[in-house]
Amino acid sequence: MTAGPAGTAHPESGPQDADEPEGGLLEACPSCGHPVAPGHAFCEACGTALTPPSGRDHEELDLGLLAGVTDRGLRHPRNEDAMALDTVDTAAGPVALAVVCDGVSSSPRADEASIDAVQAAMQVLRASGRLSEDPAEASLAAVRAAWEALSGLAGPSGSPSATYVSAVIGRDAVTVCWLGDSRIYWLAANDSSQRLTKDDSLAEEMVAAGVLPRDKAMASPQAHVITRWLGANAAEPQPHVERFEPPGPGVVLVCSDGLWNYLPEAADLVKLALPTALTDPLGAARALVKFALDAGGTDNITAVLATFPPSGTVG
Repeated sequence: MTAGPAGTAHPESGPQDADEPEGGLLEACPSCGHPVAPGHAFCEACGTALTPPSGRDHEELDLGLLAGVTDRGLRHPRNEDAMALDTVDTAAGPVALAVVCDGVSSSPRADEASIDAVQAAMQVLRASGRLSEDPAEASLAAVRAAWEALSGLAGPSGSPSATYVSAVIGRDAVTVCWLGDSRIYWLAANDSSQRLTKDDSLAEEMVAAGVLPRDKAMASPQAHVITRWLGANAAEPQPHVERFEPPGPGVVLVCSDGLWNYLPEAADLVKLALPTALTDPLGAARALVKFALDAGGTDNITAVLATFPPSGTVG
């Protein structure tokens, strides 16, 4: 996705001129000689990796109550997604915590922005959970901590930015908090599956205003222009916070647009993730990421799954 300076949004760059793409002249794949644009992770002709692997190219975390997978995808030179997961034991039972940030690729050091943001936010959520503080207030405090963490990254080259989404999953409810277009879904075997977040994007605004139907809005060049984000030089964030009380057992999915671009409807995500996610969240997260890679992998991909209600031993 793309965001401009505070108060301004800019659309993603469209297809570049074949003679001189953004970032410089075309280069040649070292294996087959096919022209490739600088910064592409793989040759589109033969699949040869074009950039050295990074420790963040593919990461998996399994905490039992929840698990997540993040992957660079097939086109980006680095993974600008980041996730932080944890569990805390409270008087009311175990609580699962998840934060996902997607670095805004049009801003500098987007990969640093996402990892710094999730780590700062998780520190606050973890402490708040142990103190049994109100999850809505804790979620707001976590966003502010993430924003403050980004302030140290601003420099002459610009201000790193990222989307933000978090979930606090307790025994009775799920508290969601977000800025941007990373999403949270509720997935269940019954007909209660739904998206719990609403994108901060021009596409969503066009749909809400009746300018375009959803399918045409999502196909437009402005589909992934976000209207709220965490930025190093942005004003103090005004995130959304909502409480959802699930009607029964199910799974909470926290993901970046690298996944939902290919499968935006909750009903379709249910078919792919359940019933595996109820007993094996990591296996289901792997399946979701693999689906996105097989579908094209044009963006970084992150999928975190947490069972509801959380039960079992907190590590």
